[in-house]
Amino acid sequence: MKMIIAIVQSKDSNRLRKAFAKNHIQMTQLSTTGGFLREGNATFLIGIEDERVQDVLEIIKKNAKSREQYVTSQMHMDVEGGSAFPVNVQIGGATVFVMPVEQFHKF
Repeated sequence: MKMIIAIVQSKDSNRLRKAFAKNHIQMTQLSTTGGFLREGNATFLIGIEDERVQDVLEIIKKNAKSREQYVTSQMHMDVEGGSAFPVNVQIGGATVFVMPVEQFHKF
């Protein structure tokens, strides 16, 4: 058994949750906040049998899309005026961790 932790942008969370339900994948969804852009994320916790891990990863890949967005960067300051300016960054997609589960109990 494996524990999959998938962090996706909030914009993708409804589509991903529906895809999990359609494929009979039980999960827990947590509302989280990203550290870099401070925007809403959803973190999915999924306990799954080893033989279904690849299926879950494909569902995540299909439903969590990366996109580009302009953000105001405090790190790139204009030398003369000290003001921040927009920077194009890639956001979205998914960050996924797959970890072994030593024990699983359901009470």
